[in-house]
Amino acid sequence: MSGDNVAALRAGVSHGEVFSLFRDVRGGLTKADVMRLSGLSRTAVNQRLDSLLAAGLLVPAPEEARTRGRPASQFVVNRDRGVLLVADVGATGLRAALCDLGGAVRAERAADADVTSGPETILTLVHGLFAEMLKETQHAEESVLGVGIDVPGPVDFATGRVVSPPIMTGWDRYDIPGWFIRRYDCPVLVDKDVNAMAVGEQRLRYPDVAHLLMVKIGTGVGTGLIAGGQVHRGADGAAGDVGHIQVTVEDVTEPPICRCGNAGCVEAYAGGWALVRDLQDAGREVATVNDAVRLIRSGDLVAVRLARRAARILGGAIADTVNLFNPRVIAIGGQLAHTDEQLFAGIREVVYRRSLPLATRNLQIVRSELDPSAGILGLAELLVDGIYTPQRVQELVERAAG
Repeated sequence: MSGDNVAALRAGVSHGEVFSLFRDVRGGLTKADVMRLSGLSRTAVNQRLDSLLAAGLLVPAPEEARTRGRPASQFVVNRDRGVLLVADVGATGLRAALCDLGGAVRAERAADADVTSGPETILTLVHGLFAEMLKETQHAEESVLGVGIDVPGPVDFATGRVVSPPIMTGWDRYDIPGWFIRRYDCPVLVDKDVNAMAVGEQRLRYPDVAHLLMVKIGTGVGTGLIAGGQVHRGADGAAGDVGHIQVTVEDVTEPPICRCGNAGCVEAYAGGWALVRDLQDAGREVATVNDAVRLIRSGDLVAVRLARRAARILGGAIADTVNLFNPRVIAIGGQLAHTDEQLFAGIREVVYRRSLPLATRNLQIVRSELDPSAGILGLAELLVDGIYTPQRVQELVERAAG
C-alpha cells in the first residue's frame, strides 16, 4: 500500500478504508498488520474488524492460507458472499463467466455469435449462459451482486450505452444496463472490450505498472489505456480508438473504406476483417479471422506479406501513441496476436524506430498473458471496485448492525 493511502487511513480510517487494506494485499492480514498499516489502536482495529466480520465482508482465513507454525489469526475478504456475472462480447464470439468476489472464475462458457445480429439476440444468449452457470454452481439469482458486459464499440461509460458503433448494427444507444436490471437486482456495468482487457492485464499481470497500453487485434483494432493505475476513458469514453486513425500507405492510390465509413483507417488495412478481404481478393479460401491466422502461421507467402504490412501500419499507429502516452508496457491480444512473431517483429521494429528514445528506454511490448480471458477478468475487477467503495462498505456495516 502506498504512503498516500496509509496517510489517508490515519486521517479518517473508515470501515471501508480498513476493508480496502485486505483487497490491496489480496491475502490475509492479522490485527497487528491492520494496526501497522492504518495507525489505529488495538481497540479501534478490534471494533472495525468485528463490524466487517458481522457484515460478512471478512472471514477468518482458512488454515491452509496461514503461515507455518502458530501464527496469529488472519482475516481475508469473504469471496463467497455473492457472485458476479460477466460477459466479454466480441465481433464474432463471446465468453461469459461466473466469478467470486475475489474475481476468480468459477464457471465459464464460450459461444460463437455475430454482434451484428443485434442486442436482443446477443443479450438473450448471454442471459442463457448466465442461467446455465448459476444452475451449475448452485447459486440463486439473488446471490448475483453485479453484472458486467464489455462490447467491441465506443461506450458512454456513465450511461452504459454504445454510441454510433461502426460494427454493432442495431446497438446505437440501446439500454444494455436496463435489459439486465429487469432480470437481476444489482448494478450493471458496461464498458469497451479493450478497456476491460487493459484492467485485467494490468491488475493481474502488471500490478506495479501504472501506465499500460492494451492493443486488441482481432476482427477489428482497439486500444485501452491505463494511466496512473486507472482506466483512461477520456471526456466522453472515446479515448484510445487507434484503429480509426487514418494513415497513408505506400503504393496505395485508393485507400480502402473502413467499417466506420471513412477511408484509409488503420483497421481498414490491419484489422482481421481487412486481412480476410485481402486474402480473398488474392484467391485464398478464407472466411474468418481464424482462417487468416492459420494461413499466416502456415507460411503462405501472400498471407505473410499482408501480415507484415499490417504489422508496419499497426507499429506506426502504436508508435504515435507511445510518443503521446509513454506507457511502460504494451500488451497485445486478440486473434492476430497468435501469429507467432510475424506481427510482433514488425510492430516492435516500427515502434522502436519511430518513438522517442526516452519513451522506449524501459518499454516492454509483449503478448497478452491473459488473452482470451483478459476481458472477463477485467470486468470482474471493475465490478468489485464498484461493490466495495468505502461508502458501500459503510452501508453494509450499518445494515448488519441493525
